[in-house]
Amino acid sequence: MTPGHASTVDGVLRRSARRTPARVAVEYRDRSWTYAGLDDAVSRAASVLLARGLAPGDRVGAYGHNSDAYLIAFLACARAGLVHVPVNQNLTGDDLAYVLGQSGSALVLTDPGLADRLPGGVRSLALRDAEDSLLAALPGAPPHDGPGPRDEDLVQLLYTSGTTALPKGAMMTHRALVHAYSSAITALDLGPDDRPVHALPLYHSAQMHVFLLPYLAVGATNTLLDAPDGDRVLDLVEAGRADSLFAPPTVWIALANRPDFAGRDLDGLRKAYYGASIMPVPVLERLRARLPHLAFYNCFGQSEIGPLAMVLGPGEHAGRMDSCGRPVLFVDARLADEHGVDVPDGTPGEILYRSPQLCEGYWDKPAESAEAFRDGWFHSGDLAVRDADGYYTVVDRVKDVINSGGVLVASRQVEDALYTHPGVAEAAVVGLPDERWIEAVTAVVVPRGEVTEAELIAHVRERLAHFKAPKRVILVDELPRNASGKILKRQLRDRLGDTARA
Repeated sequence: MTPGHASTVDGVLRRSARRTPARVAVEYRDRSWTYAGLDDAVSRAASVLLARGLAPGDRVGAYGHNSDAYLIAFLACARAGLVHVPVNQNLTGDDLAYVLGQSGSALVLTDPGLADRLPGGVRSLALRDAEDSLLAALPGAPPHDGPGPRDEDLVQLLYTSGTTALPKGAMMTHRALVHAYSSAITALDLGPDDRPVHALPLYHSAQMHVFLLPYLAVGATNTLLDAPDGDRVLDLVEAGRADSLFAPPTVWIALANRPDFAGRDLDGLRKAYYGASIMPVPVLERLRARLPHLAFYNCFGQSEIGPLAMVLGPGEHAGRMDSCGRPVLFVDARLADEHGVDVPDGTPGEILYRSPQLCEGYWDKPAESAEAFRDGWFHSGDLAVRDADGYYTVVDRVKDVINSGGVLVASRQVEDALYTHPGVAEAAVVGLPDERWIEAVTAVVVPRGEVTEAELIAHVRERLAHFKAPKRVILVDELPRNASGKILKRQLRDRLGDTARA
């Protein structure tokens, strides 16, 4: 590539630093970084990492909670030509060892409080809060001035959430992510005057690549939180320090269920983004009724595509609140049957993608890569319908569709019906093995107040065909989910399936 033509992830920050050097880029706890200061820290951190004996192309695990150091480390890996491997900070034991081992991470950047969870023999470096940490080493390190990466180089392995199988490392290039940032800025109306608050884990691709990096690209001031703390988020909104928030449906549900939600002054919140899992339409209706001034955006996609693929904007919700919108700037999509043949509008089909945002395949998994990329298209595993105006509505994950007595039932439709009952706080619907029905439609519900199984089954039967109603409702205290809020239906099927077969 001709020198000066590369477009890289760390270059996104460098351009903003040259454009608005004195503007505040990131606020975290009591620390504040200008764009120039953040860019300088990234260059020094790149030198620190390379001085540890790492070479371009080496994988570097990141096992820590949200912090400014976590962000600096990611951008430093990008600038040094290293491949960043974000790891869910909740993983332990075999799950943690699998990701670090499968990726071949040569070094793990971690919080001191998490270091004792690492497998034996793994090299590590503290991100912060220690004398020999990456953050503490910055003042004495020279800025990195070596050759930068090419835009076709790998910059990150994004491991899938593993809701249906072992996680796979989607190989993301600089080029793919920079295209994804452009798509996000365009589709989500991100601007330099926004005041976004970033509360989801940064290991998750949506928070890092749909919001934090695109907002750094446009020069906004970003507030970074340790975790999705409802009190902290609402306090920032009321203080005028936050006007933009991304959260999965589970967090929006928790905010809407807060006793003080109706009384808080949230007029300063201008943009509400939701995604990472399907938002129940009844919950969205309640939020829109409470906050009619708020612009809602539905963000849909998956790790392999950077991860934003489709958006439903605030002016598009009327009459289609169950839709995930239309493809973003750099994404081409179509629907096909199991043979790869296009299906007509209104007919369910699997979403297939072509895009410069797509990963290069899965790290060290050639069979899985070949299965996902067939006939020039990436097969998403999401089942959807498209209307005549090009809007897509996700029916289900292909693997989550329930075969009940030979008839296919979409779990999302049953979940939406359950959410219209005032006694349902959260719900997940799965198919469990059944001698008569092949798979029995089973609802797992976190109740709000007193509610019975018979009451909920009758409630769904009033709204859907009887064969779609749950054969069984299980009341639980909480649903299993990953740190991004996505409900882990595989865990529910495994846990409850053993009971059903017993």
